[in-house]
Amino acid sequence: MTKKRIKSTNIEACSTREEAEKCIGDIGLLQRQVTGIESAMNDELAAIKQKYEEQAKPLNEQIYGMFMSVQAYCSVNRDSLLKNNTKTAKLTTGEVSWRTTPKKVTVRGAEAVMKSLKALGLERFIRTKEEIDKNACLNEQNVAENVPGISFSQKEEFVIRPFESEIERAETVS
Repeated sequence: MTKKRIKSTNIEACSTREEAEKCIGDIGLLQRQVTGIESAMNDELAAIKQKYEEQAKPLNEQIYGMFMSVQAYCSVNRDSLLKNNTKTAKLTTGEVSWRTTPKKVTVRGAEAVMKSLKALGLERFIRTKEEIDKNACLNEQNVAENVPGISFSQKEEFVIRPFESEIERAETVS
């Protein structure tokens, strides 16, 4: 490789097509090695996770049983545990509480519900979302570029895709 520097970095540029082809091949080899390392790491992590999940399983089963036992007791004794319209009872070793979750709306068959709302004159339950159609702007760039606040940009990337590799590496060219 020649000593030609690129973009004020200390990276030596390839000086021939053959050098570039060799580098691309080497990149592919290195990427496959990285993939192998990541695969080995994931295998080890899965084994470690399984080991600790197995250790925690009997403890979680105990916790669940105790939780259900305390819940049964507290449900039967709720009136004596809760004072002054509170929702929390303080015991010696901790607290128990009853919480009401926020209401949740579930919609099944959204199109049919929309038709029903419109037929019943309940359009206030229908939200209309306005947003800029960027695809339309791209299709009519000559018109859209005259609108204040709309601009178009494009950049060129240099991509190396070695054969037999699914991983791409791309860098923005300035």
